[in-house]
Amino acid sequence: MTETFHITRRNILAGAAFAGAIAPVIMPSAAGAAEENKAAAKPLTSAEIAALPRVKVDLVKPPFVHAHTQKAEGGPKIVEFTLTIKEQKMVLDDKGTEVHAMTFNGSVPGPLMVVHQDDYVELTLINPDTNELQHNIDFHSATGALGGGGLTIVNPGEKAILRFKATKAGVFVYHCAPPGMVPWHVTSGMNGAIMVLPREGLTDGHGKELVYDKVYYVGEQDFYIPRDENGNFKKYESAGDAMADTLEVMRKLTPSHIVFNGAVGALTGEHALQAAVGEKVLIVHSQANRDTRPHLIGGHGDYVWATGKFRNPPDLDQETWFIPGGTAGAAFYTFEQPGIYAYVNHNLIEAFELGAAAHFKVTGEWNNTLMQAVLAPSSI
Repeated sequence: MTETFHITRRNILAGAAFAGAIAPVIMPSAAGAAEENKAAAKPLTSAEIAALPRVKVDLVKPPFVHAHTQKAEGGPKIVEFTLTIKEQKMVLDDKGTEVHAMTFNGSVPGPLMVVHQDDYVELTLINPDTNELQHNIDFHSATGALGGGGLTIVNPGEKAILRFKATKAGVFVYHCAPPGMVPWHVTSGMNGAIMVLPREGLTDGHGKELVYDKVYYVGEQDFYIPRDENGNFKKYESAGDAMADTLEVMRKLTPSHIVFNGAVGALTGEHALQAAVGEKVLIVHSQANRDTRPHLIGGHGDYVWATGKFRNPPDLDQETWFIPGGTAGAAFYTFEQPGIYAYVNHNLIEAFELGAAAHFKVTGEWNNTLMQAVLAPSSI
């Protein structure tokens, strides 16, 4: 671009306002469960909601997930979460490529939240005065007001509290969606996921319980880093300084990086996801902006909710599954062999050239029935 673009906190906020103006536990008895479901379905008054028991959750950094029960205990609750917005510089690869990321709680993706269907999510969203930009949050799991985006617009130095009922079971994306700046914020890392479990826990759609031993959250992120005239990635003093060049790259729809959990190699090597032979692992995978095709090399998706909605029977024995952009999916797999498994976006260019890859390191005894080297590589 030939025209100099200077941006400050004041004109970002003013521009946004203008754009907005124009723009596993014991299952309860069947009778008890039926009564709970009946109570959950009945609309509650404000006083009844206020009287619900409260649970405060301390969120953890992905790929890990906060402690939770897979089956609901008792009736609906108000589950309290806090997200603090952090605008921060992050390094994307071993070449030192930088991005001025926008994050929830300082990670890309933001933390995975877990509740049960018919619980109430109560989120405190904090935008510290050390930030430059206006932010909000849009929950794909919520109903009304742009998923909460219309009720949570916070300038630096402000906070908002949003409460909504989790009426749909599944995994869902959440992301920042401020007026006039949605794609910039989402592709700068400001997205995450929430898992709304059925109150009875996961099943195969035919009554068989599916109980996981571990759950991991993989957030796939596309970044758009501008290059200079020599093809080198540029560095900027602030997100505002980078905005104009970044928007120009974004409009070409060609990411410079596609990564899992914020950086190339964030889930490989010493950061590989851990499992053991016989363990049942639930993998939650989100992509807030682009389509993706997760694949576990050497394994499968025993049960897969590709679009993440648990009322739908899962697909079985999948090799690769398709998650549309703006969606979170879930896959359930029991590891049967030890070793290193690559978990990739099976657009292999995006996996091996742009960074969309993770590893599972699985311990245990090898099973020759499943695979055996009949003849080791040797001369013919």
